[in-house]
Amino acid sequence: MDPLSLAWKPGALGGGALSVRWLGTAGFALECEGHVVLIDPYLSRAPLWRCVAGPLQSDPALVARHAPKADAIILGHTHFDHALDAPAIARATGARVFGSRSAATLCRSQGVPEAQIFEVESLCAGGPHTAEVGPFRLRFFGSAHARLLLGRVPFAGEIADCDQVPMRAHRYRCGAVFGVEIRAAGRTIFHLGSAELVEDRLRDAPRDVDLLLMTVAGWQTSRDFPERAVRALSPKAALLAHWDDFLRPLDLPLKPLKALQFPRFVERLQRESRDLKIGTLPLLGEVRI
Repeated sequence: MDPLSLAWKPGALGGGALSVRWLGTAGFALECEGHVVLIDPYLSRAPLWRCVAGPLQSDPALVARHAPKADAIILGHTHFDHALDAPAIARATGARVFGSRSAATLCRSQGVPEAQIFEVESLCAGGPHTAEVGPFRLRFFGSAHARLLLGRVPFAGEIADCDQVPMRAHRYRCGAVFGVEIRAAGRTIFHLGSAELVEDRLRDAPRDVDLLLMTVAGWQTSRDFPERAVRALSPKAALLAHWDDFLRPLDLPLKPLKALQFPRFVERLQRESRDLKIGTLPLLGEVRI
């Protein structure tokens, strides 16, 4: 099964007032009433040789083309394939950035004004933290990253300083991880930016989520991840992401990550909930709910 064989067509989820556009990897752009919230926007898609051999830099042309407007940026964690472009987008658009202490450090080091930086990590210690952006109501829940590197989280730890910007890939430490609930236009979306979750942290999370934005990469290393996610959030629909080879530029055809076992992932979702609508989007494709 090719992931694009599950591609949703316009109107697949009802064609409501809230649009969801896939930016590739775990990234999404949500738009409602003229306001835009970006989640883990990674557009520069550095090639493998750059990730291994040199520092990573945001591509200003790609950022300007594909993220010309943003009122808020949510960083679920700070690996480079989630956070590299966030400071550049924030500087260009004036967007507020919500994330961990590592996200705040990263943004400060790259000239994002302090008034735009919202460190929510400490605010989540006693439960979910809530923020509002135009018609969007955001709630941040503590979460976890899949242990997909020989049983360990890749590049674990904090971004303590960014004294040598631009940084190499391994210096984009994971930092704290968040799952994020987004409510707008009478709909509820939940974003899981890594293939793991912490059920105890989701006791106050919504049930009957309209759309679960669900990461696939590394799912095999998280015990019963498909089933646990469905049980915790009872989604009506799941939009699968982070299945694409993010080392390929945006203008090349999509290729799935190797060793993804995509059909087995979909089968397990369907087995857990026969009524669950499961789909993907083409790169930069959109669906309305």
